[in-house]
Order: sequence, then structure tokens, then C-alpha cells
Amino acid sequence: MRMARNAVLSAVLAAGLLVAGCSGAGNANQTNDEQQLEAAFEQGKALNASFTDSRIAGMKGIAENDLLRLFINDETGAIAVLNKSSGEIWHSNPLEAEADPIATGVNKGLLSSQLKIDYYNSFGQVNSINTFLDSVAYKQVKYESIDSGVKVTYKFGKAEKSAMDLPLMLSAARLEELSGKLDKAGQRALRIGYKEDPGKGVYVRNDQALNGLQLERAFKAFEEAGYTEEDLQKDMAELNYTQESPAPRVFMASIEYKLDADSLVVKVPVEEIKAPTEYPVSTVTLLSFFGAGGTDEEGSIFVPDGSGALISFNNGKTKYPAYQQMVYGSDQALEVVENAVNEQPVRLPVFGIIREEGAFLGIIEEGASAASINADISGKLNSYNYVYPTFNVTSKGELTLQANGSERTLPKFQERPTNSDFTVRYAFLSGEDATYQGMAVYYRQHLEQSGGLPKPKAESGEENLPFYLQVVGSIAKQKHFVGVPYKTLEPLTTFVQTEQMIGEMKDLGINHIKLRYSGWFNGGLDHKVPDDLSVDKGIGGAKGLRGLVSFAKEQDVELYPDVAILTAHTSKGFDEKDDASRTLRAVPAAFYPLDLALNRRDRSKLPSYVVSPRLVGSYVDTILKGMKGYETGGISLRDMADQLNSDFRKNNLIDRTESEDISVEALNDIREGNLNIMAEGGNAYALPYLSDVTNAPMSNSNFKLEDEAIPFYQMVVRGHIGYTGSPYNLTAYTNVRQYILKSLEYGAGVYFEWIHEPNYKVKDTESNELYAVNYKQWLEQAADIYEEVNGVLKDVQNERIALHEKLGEGLFKTVYESGKYVIVNYNDTGATVNGMTIEAESYVTGGEQS
Repeated sequence: MRMARNAVLSAVLAAGLLVAGCSGAGNANQTNDEQQLEAAFEQGKALNASFTDSRIAGMKGIAENDLLRLFINDETGAIAVLNKSSGEIWHSNPLEAEADPIATGVNKGLLSSQLKIDYYNSFGQVNSINTFLDSVAYKQVKYESIDSGVKVTYKFGKAEKSAMDLPLMLSAARLEELSGKLDKAGQRALRIGYKEDPGKGVYVRNDQALNGLQLERAFKAFEEAGYTEEDLQKDMAELNYTQESPAPRVFMASIEYKLDADSLVVKVPVEEIKAPTEYPVSTVTLLSFFGAGGTDEEGSIFVPDGSGALISFNNGKTKYPAYQQMVYGSDQALEVVENAVNEQPVRLPVFGIIREEGAFLGIIEEGASAASINADISGKLNSYNYVYPTFNVTSKGELTLQANGSERTLPKFQERPTNSDFTVRYAFLSGEDATYQGMAVYYRQHLEQSGGLPKPKAESGEENLPFYLQVVGSIAKQKHFVGVPYKTLEPLTTFVQTEQMIGEMKDLGINHIKLRYSGWFNGGLDHKVPDDLSVDKGIGGAKGLRGLVSFAKEQDVELYPDVAILTAHTSKGFDEKDDASRTLRAVPAAFYPLDLALNRRDRSKLPSYVVSPRLVGSYVDTILKGMKGYETGGISLRDMADQLNSDFRKNNLIDRTESEDISVEALNDIREGNLNIMAEGGNAYALPYLSDVTNAPMSNSNFKLEDEAIPFYQMVVRGHIGYTGSPYNLTAYTNVRQYILKSLEYGAGVYFEWIHEPNYKVKDTESNELYAVNYKQWLEQAADIYEEVNGVLKDVQNERIALHEKLGEGLFKTVYESGKYVIVNYNDTGATVNGMTIEAESYVTGGEQS
């Protein structure tokens, strides 16, 4: 057995013993890991203070610029940042951590930690270490001055020998053989180290006696007797036992702190995260308690859930789970949730804390696609309110082996760590800017300066707000001929019918139409992968598409033919073995359609597959080439700004950060192909390339811990990118007034999804979610909604949101750049604000306009 080839004597390996490890990576590798870690870590000299400050006692000033000063405690690794203008001090760790009445054990140690590392053991179980209990406690911290800051390197744990590194049992013959090669001191060491078990006729290791000096003498005895790996194998075979020698659990990691204008930039270089081969690192958690607020403070935590949400300090919701969400949603090559997920994805890699004295905004600049945002309140694990990022380094799956009627599940790890550093910018805001509104403005300006947003929308001469319309061309439907089932395309809206619908919309006053046309090529809505491009004949073919393009230009309608690139909705023309992403179990990543009635995946249906990111570039090239002759002017991307998936294919791993790079390159190619891009979702990495976002987040997920939804996403993108939420006729809204008020508060366009044919045409198809989409039943109501929303927002359609605030329960005010404001009242009773009466489920407008 491979397990039987485990090592003993880790301390003796340097003297020449060759020992194999329990999971295929040998203890020779373990020793090399240990030696490399020991060589890499050398205790540095004490830092010299460049300055001190009586307000930050016990810390050394190590860097400053015009706005900030950076301090460090070179005993604990804790840092502090002083905002020169406001006097606000931001600490990496609570000053009263030791006195916390709630936190105990590891949780108390975490309060004083700057970095937590979770790692896997050989069974796939997760263990944790942190800088305070496993590094500072051993005085294994090194400090180095770097440009504008400091680098702190931590060595976690100690590579100490234990009794478990010695053979578990020895036969009488083996003990006699070894004793014959030793002097009296060595012989005595063996007699103390091993006790006879008369019942078994063997000598068993005496763990209670093997410590301190006696342990050292036992190791020396085995070394001098020349005990080898071959001897160990013979002993285990003869005495019928196996043993696993624990690899030294010694880790290393570094944090770099640098001041940059009004921010502290914190980086964890991934190449400096060192771990034993036996213990791959799972995640790295950074500065869990930076700026944490105590029980005596007022403030709130900002989390990027959907459009954004606030969690009030000390809100008393201690029975509810902590907040945790992956940035950019789940990785479908890693996990597929069986039940329907109602939560809103995280679109922006940001988080923050707002206190009375000031605020900070955390911006994940590197490693966002491998990050999760976490937050919690006081009264649970400790007495603090806090928010922080965790970064995934190595993913784990499970591999099930079956043999001789038995089944065994083994952990399967990602082949190599995530290929990205982890960098977070902590921007400090004070005064009137220390609000979520100020955070949104800061982040928007940061994106503008770094190319993270397209240029502001210029005045186009368009007088009206966009009306977003998704039309479904055709879908696949199973039919029967003489009792034999077959699949065919069911036309729902031809190109000519689309022109007719648009004409009717215009007659009712619906203008500035942005038409997203899905189900137009390669087999309808769930089209085959775009390795070629063929317009479906059932809705008009290539000639019909050219006619629609010409019609759209004449009518000033923006046309966006819709394509899915990251998902193979049908296996037709798609070889899942070669072209699908692989899971950690080495099988093609697949997911089944949702059964809306049962709210779970329907495994009786055919699955869809996750397209490997390595194919994205070729698919985009094919699309650009195929669409060139039609001159549509735009394209709709169903998944490129909404999903981000890995490929765990053996020897060809593409991790999530690399997948993001591939998507960004593809988006850039599309933009350079002179196509305006409308996309679903609107993840941050896609924003620079988009003209419009559909299904933009229009609320939070309503997690129990959260207290308030905010339009943070809208405050960042408005004025640069047009956006709308989900199609009204397919949302959960039962009251049209609530939809109108949300559109006005969030500055969003109106959106519907329609077909020309009757609704029954989609019954018993894979498109059951299109249950209420016949345009006739919605047209007049859509015109009324558009008239009302357009009447308020048309003259501010390209303006940023300058201010948003909650005036009372169900009362919100949104102010646009020109000064025009809208106050909405979601309540079923009237309200009075500053002498103005706002009727139930209504709004008022006002303000100066430029």
C-alpha cells in the first residue's frame, strides 16, 4: 500500500534517509519544503522608526505622504493609518482585543491577527493558522522597509520532531540488531523509548517517555544504528502495521503595506505563500478586523450584495448567519447548486465600513475573481462589527474510488495555486464623503481614472429614455410524427413580426428602443455553440436579418443580436469530452435546467455544459466574422459579463483569474470590431466595454443580517452605461407602481421580454420560464409605464446620480447631477417630507436643471 510507504525520522532525513509520503508526495519533498522554508525565513533586524505619534502609542512610524501616515507594531505585526486631515486613525486590529468578553480561544487570537490561512490535510479536512497564534507567538516575524511602506513576512508553526516520527513497533530481533550497533547510551535510549508487549511479542514505542532529551537521544540512536527506509518497510510488513509520519506544518506568507495618495494598498504575493506539499493552502483571509467597530460605536458595514446593502453595527441579529458571497457569483466548474438560487450576485469587488468619524472603502484590485466578501456583527464570535475579503488559493473536490465492492472518497486538489496576487486598496473618506454615497463617488472616479468604465455618455440628441426590449426568435420544441418524437424549431417572433411589433410600440409613444434579439441563429434560443454562424430560416434567415437591420436603422432602433458564449445549451456540435470545462473530479462540468415548480434541477432533462475558457477566443472570432456582413452595430452577450468559470483539466488548468483575463481579451476584441455591447449582469471586469447592462442588480438579496438595500451599483455606472433590471413581465412584481418607483429611484430604463406568438407555444418546452411573454397582453401597459418613467427621467438619462438618501421607512430621495430630484414613497399611505405631501405609492420631483 502507498500509505505504508510513509516516513518516520523526519529529522534524520537530511542525513540520508529516503522516505516516501502518504499521498504520493514524498517525505523527501516534505523535508525539502521544510529546508526551503527555513532558508527563506531569516529573522530581520528591528525596524527604525521614521517618526512617532503620541496618539498611536507603541507603534513606529514607517511611511508617510501628504495625506496619510503608516505605523506598525513590530512585535505583533499590527498596523495603523493616520488620516492627516481628519485625524482619524484606522487600526488593523482592535486595540482592546485582549479584553474582549465574548471571544475565546482561537477567536480571541484572530482579533490580533492580520492574516489567516486555511489549509487541507491529507484527508481533505480544513485546518487554520493565523499570524498571531502561529507566528507572532513564536517571534517568527520579519519586517523590511519597502518604498512607501513595509513588508511583513510570517513564518507559521515550528518544524519540531515528535515521537510520531519514530517507528511504531520493533520486533525483538530488530531491537537486538540495532542495540548491537550502539554504545551503552544508545542502547539505554532504545530501552527507554520502547516497551515490550508480551501479548504481541513486540516492542511498542513508549510515547510518554519520548520527549525532551530522551526524544533527542532516541533519534540519535536510530541515526547511529543506520536505520533506513528499507528497514522500516520490512518492519511494517513483518509486524503488519502502517504509520503516517506527519509532515512539518510550517508555512510562510507575506503582506506588503504601501501608502498611495489617499489609500493604503495591501498585497499578499501569491508566490510567497509557502506550504508543505502535504498541506495545500485552501484560502487566505486578509485583515479581518481592519477598521472594525465596537459595541459602543455607531456605524454600518457596506457589502456589495446585488446593488449594494448596509448592515448596521450592533443590529442584534445574532441568530442569523454571517454574510458571505463570492465575487462574480459561483464557479460552475466547481459547484452547481441543485436548488434555485434567489440571491443577487456580487458584481463589484468592493466593501467598506462607515463610522461617525470616517469611512473606508476596500477595492479588490488583484484576485477579485478568486475572492469572497465576508461580514458579521458583534455579539456572536466577538464584540466587533467587521468586513473583510477571503481569497481562494486551492480548490478541492472529491474523487470516489470503487474496488472489490467497497467505495472510498478521496480529496482531489487543484493542480496549482491561483495564478494571481491578492491586492486590496483601502481608501479613506472623511467628512461629508464618509457615506455610502461618498464611497460610490470615490469608486466611480477610481474606475474612471483607471479605465474601468467607458467614457461618459455624450449628449446624443436623443430626447427619450431607453426602452429595453428582448424578443425571442425561436426555441427548440419536441414534436411527434406518426408517434416518433423529433426536435424542431418553433418560431415565436420572425424578423418581419418584430418590425410589426416595433411599429405598434411607436404608435403608442414608445421610443428610443434598444432591441435585444435572442434565438436568431444556430438553432434558436438555446443555440449550439458559435463555432459557426447560421441565421435560422424559420424566422426569416439571412435575408430577414438584413431586412430587420435596415428597418432598425430607419426607425432609430438599436439592434443587439444575442449570443451565449460560455455555455453550451445543447450538445449539438459540441464535444463535451474535449470542449467542456472539467471539474475537479475530471468530468465535464454540466448543469441541468431548473424545474420552476419544484425549485430544483431536473435531471430527467438534457444538461447544458460549461464551455472551457480556452475556446472563448475562437468563438468570438467566429461571431465577429459571421456578423460582419450584417452590420448590426451591436451585440448582446448573454453570459460574458455574468459568468466566470474555471477549467480544472489535467495539465491545462485555467483558474478563475485566468478565465477573467480571457473574457476581458474577448470583450476588447468585440469592441474593436466596432460593435456596441449590451450584456446581462455587468460584472466589474466587463464594464469598460459595455454600452448597456440588462438584468442589472436592482436590489440586494434580503439576507437576514442586512438592514437596507442601496443603489451603489447604479451610483457607480450611471452616466457611463445604460442599464435596466429584469423584464417587468417576468419579475416577481405584482404591483406595477412598485416597479415604476424602483425605476425612478434607481434611474433605470424600462424592460420587457416579448414574443409575437401566443404564450401556449412555449408550453412543454425547455423554455417554460417564458410563461407570460405574448406582447399583445403587455403592450398598452408597457406604453403607460414607459410614458410615466420617461416623463421623469428623460432629461437626466445620461446624468450620474449625485446623491441618494433614505428619508424614512419606504421613503427615498435620488438627486441627479443637474439638481433634479425624485422622492419616492413605497408605502401604502401618504407621507410628508419638508412640507411636501407624497401620496401612497407615488413620487414628487423638483430641483434645478442645467
